[in-house]
Amino acid sequence: MDRTKEFLSTLSHEVRTPLTSIKGFSKTILDSYDNLDDEQKKKFIKIIYEQSQRIINLMENALSVADSEVDYNNLIFKKTNINSILKKSIDIVKMNYKNIDYKTNLEKDLFSSLDQDKLEQIFVNILDNASKYSNNSDTVEIKTSSYMGLNKISVKNFGSYIDESKKEKVFEKFYRIDSYLTSKTQGSGLGLYIVKSLTEKMNGKIEVKSEEKDPYTEFIISFPKFSIEDFTKGAKVV
Repeated sequence: MDRTKEFLSTLSHEVRTPLTSIKGFSKTILDSYDNLDDEQKKKFIKIIYEQSQRIINLMENALSVADSEVDYNNLIFKKTNINSILKKSIDIVKMNYKNIDYKTNLEKDLFSSLDQDKLEQIFVNILDNASKYSNNSDTVEIKTSSYMGLNKISVKNFGSYIDESKKEKVFEKFYRIDSYLTSKTQGSGLGLYIVKSLTEKMNGKIEVKSEEKDPYTEFIISFPKFSIEDFTKGAKVV
């Protein structure tokens, strides 16, 4: 695939998630308008607005760049509350997987210097992936923790298994594990590539753990904890 087609495929993948969210939240408002209180309506409309803005930003980027690679210099690093972005991302994804129970165990006060829009993109992709390949399990576990100067985010589903020989391949462009599960699930093979690429550009790391006995798959993302040195380098506090 040449670079132009690759770019269009990547862009299509990135646009699909916010469009699906807009459709889902709009349908909920239309179908259940009289049963929603004002706070719920405001929350859903806010998400629709934010996801619409995300699509606009993607389109603007498409006009100004020649390929799908994110330039490190174009990232906007700010002191970021990881749990806040994670909770917002869960709200976005759960609209598309109403049968999934998203169980959270979040450690307080996790801050890193990150691009908030790209962090949301990472979380939405990784949560969507965990939900999509849960293999009929109704639970996705999300945990955050802090250890040895790192903030860690774990997203774990049950019922799926990735063979040891394929753990690194899942991060390659257009790679999809050949199995009954993937044959029944739509996907372009770009989500995890995007996750790893953006994670590494924000000085983070991602690893995957998976077991065949009592099968599960867990993705663990790590970012350096925010420090005063980050602030002096120009990270904005928000």
